[in-house]
Amino acid sequence: MLERLKEIACEAGGVILSMYERHDYKTAEKKDDSPVTTADLVASELIEDRLKQSFPDIPVISEESEHQDYNERRQWQAYFIIDPIDGTQEFISRSGDFAVNIAYVENNEPVIGVIFWPVGETLYYARKGAGAFKQKENEKQPISVRRFRDPQADPIIIAISRQQAREPVFNRLQTMRDIQPLPTGSCSLKACFIAEGKADCFLRLGPTGEWDTAASQVIVGEAGGRIVNENFEPITYNRTVSLLNPNFLVLGDQRVPWEEIFIARQARFR
Repeated sequence: MLERLKEIACEAGGVILSMYERHDYKTAEKKDDSPVTTADLVASELIEDRLKQSFPDIPVISEESEHQDYNERRQWQAYFIIDPIDGTQEFISRSGDFAVNIAYVENNEPVIGVIFWPVGETLYYARKGAGAFKQKENEKQPISVRRFRDPQADPIIIAISRQQAREPVFNRLQTMRDIQPLPTGSCSLKACFIAEGKADCFLRLGPTGEWDTAASQVIVGEAGGRIVNENFEPITYNRTVSLLNPNFLVLGDQRVPWEEIFIARQARFR
């Protein structure tokens, strides 16, 4: 299954990249005022079609398709969840920092994650219990979070959005450490950068969907990190009527006292 999901992600990424490079897409707003492009819709249709061809008995949730009723979803033992373009705003602003997310979930836990970065021609992937990998130009290598020499004192590299680079996201932190920002794009690419040791943590405030974190959760977890909510509890999948995530953190080296560095209480976390 993993190899097929990698193929599908790369195929969708190729279509997205072609539309991106030719400026061959239109932009609109969804009901929640978030942006969507015709590239999102084309990629979603392609991925769903390929998944149904290869795995006809496994249902699919896509950010860009109508979501099944929870009374139906709650019966699922396994399903795919996809974000055809994670970072649609980055696609529109032409930063290049957008990705294709595909995850396979069993018993409400993501167990296979694939993320393809079309502009970077880079594939990140993991299967639970088998490690995390990065593949570029047919060369693959295992990846892991950055190990701190001194977990109590070393400088921390925090992945932030370009908007956060202009806004005081650092007031969410309680630490005397040196904090080094790494501005980048989509949620999943930030998570992948943490998984491969380019950054150490990422704080996401505001609305996201389970399709934004499912693939990342497998990759980050297999690389030695974790994704948690603002109370430092694991993110859950398909457990409620809503498919929206809470505020969350992507954390690297688990020896670091992250709870002391970030303000954990929800009342202060906004």
